Amino acid sequence: MLFTIVKDKSGKVTKIKTKLDATSILDNPILNKGSAFTQKERDTFSLNGKLPVQVENMSLQLMRVYRQFKEKENNIQRNVFLNTLHDGNTTLFYKFASEHIDEVLPVVYTPTVGDAVEAYSAEFRRPAGVYLSYDQQKDMDKILASHAKEKQIDFVIVTDGEAVLGIGDWGVGGMDISIGKLMVYIICAGINPANVLPVQLDVGTNNEKLLNDPLYLGSKHPRVTGKNYDDFIKSFVTSVKKHFPNVYLHWEDFGRSHARSILERYRNDLCTFNDDMQGTGIVATANVISAIEATKTKYKDHVVVMFGAGTAGCGIMDQIFDAFVASGMSKSEAKKRFYIIDRFGLVVDDMKDLPDFQKPYARKRSEVKKWDVANQDDISLLEVVKNAKATILIGCSTVKGAFNKAIVTQMAKNIARPVIMPLSNPNSRCEADPKDLIEWTDAKAIIAAGSPFPEVHYKGKVYEVSQGNNAFIFPGLGLGAIAVKATKMSDSMIRAACHTLSAFSPLRKSLDNPVLPPIHDAVTISTAVAIAVAKEAIKEGLSSVKAKESDAEALVKKAQWRPEYVPLTKG
Repeated sequence: MLFTIVKDKSGKVTKIKTKLDATSILDNPILNKGSAFTQKERDTFSLNGKLPVQVENMSLQLMRVYRQFKEKENNIQRNVFLNTLHDGNTTLFYKFASEHIDEVLPVVYTPTVGDAVEAYSAEFRRPAGVYLSYDQQKDMDKILASHAKEKQIDFVIVTDGEAVLGIGDWGVGGMDISIGKLMVYIICAGINPANVLPVQLDVGTNNEKLLNDPLYLGSKHPRVTGKNYDDFIKSFVTSVKKHFPNVYLHWEDFGRSHARSILERYRNDLCTFNDDMQGTGIVATANVISAIEATKTKYKDHVVVMFGAGTAGCGIMDQIFDAFVASGMSKSEAKKRFYIIDRFGLVVDDMKDLPDFQKPYARKRSEVKKWDVANQDDISLLEVVKNAKATILIGCSTVKGAFNKAIVTQMAKNIARPVIMPLSNPNSRCEADPKDLIEWTDAKAIIAAGSPFPEVHYKGKVYEVSQGNNAFIFPGLGLGAIAVKATKMSDSMIRAACHTLSAFSPLRKSLDNPVLPPIHDAVTISTAVAIAVAKEAIKEGLSSVKAKESDAEALVKKAQWRPEYVPLTKG
């Protein structure tokens, strides 16, 4: 191990012991304090002369960081600046981020991270995380073993970069989304940065722009597919389990042909989670639950339409469907209230080559033959909204402006308070502008968008637009699982997280309020989610820690890391 973290009985870090020399300490972002090394630490580790003589406290450092942050001209420059700070002094970065969460999250995560992914190879600064190439897979086990020797890893986030946000295949550039997401885990939930590992699986890319770019840093061949791809994933999971036995494994931005199959294949083998399928679904479901409760309607009063029936879209439908069934509705009765639309229109059961994840929501052809539509082979979104009398409309299509005025006004005719969630990001690919949704429904729509949008001024009132941000969910899920060393992520644990988030909805207090709290509440919510998840894991017997449900809160708080400088000693 490069260093040893010493904690007291409550889990508080009291000191860090290391045998590293001065140069190695300054190069290690976990250990580096910059100008804040005490004089005793400078004497102990021969740091005198390697730093300016002034010994600063963290408050002075934060003042300097904020001044530099505000001097940057745009969010891309701020993203570069913050990542450089993170790579040099992890503790200072997270202290700054925790104090300025509203300003920092949109820079290190959505929407700015999408631009950073596209510019990854052109602006490469220093390697971060682990790059596992299909072309060098014989070295995979050795690479992961080396990281196990250096530090205790209890959290791994992995991507293959095939379906990054709404921008598609960006190959090895996907590493930036893993790093950005990892930052959110740490900012919002206090996952220990010393125990995490971002991983990029480099299996090639089908992005011709990257393949023809001399600066592209990844493998320059088409994506590996089929059995070769599956075997590579299997080798990765096997090696992760071998070297990090208590790991929480997060899958991020895998393509529609792989995301669901990977999760289903391995979700019972270790504690694992796919944010695109499950995280987005939890937040969307919490919004639906909040809207139904706030409007004092019943589940049977609602019809859900998903525009964009890929892995993410159907993953969201799975979560909402589960909530409908949990409300007391039978599965067959609930299925009658769900419709999905792909690029060929409404998904119907006689369509060829339907993916397995779409089949549960495919409508019977005999049913839609009764509808008044222009073309039975391509039933449009407007036709579905009108004929099915949709009350809840969700977008995961990346088709900008897909929710037009005709569709939205029809939603408002179907129900007094329609729920409309254009979740595609970045903003340039969002299905609707919340300003239009408010104007077209006379402020009756209950709205959540996938990316941040400005507040809307309408008829003398100011309406906050909720971002259906997964940052409200995935950090707490991870922390709760790690706190009890959960052996798997169960549906009940996910359901507990969903209902915990819904309980925080401002909409429950007034229909003029946003459906989700402000993003700076994510820290409080993440802790509450983690406790609920840990409690459910203990209840189900999925905890590797011997504990009672009443121990959940203490275990979560013990597992949380806080960005504070602690004494560095020899050892």
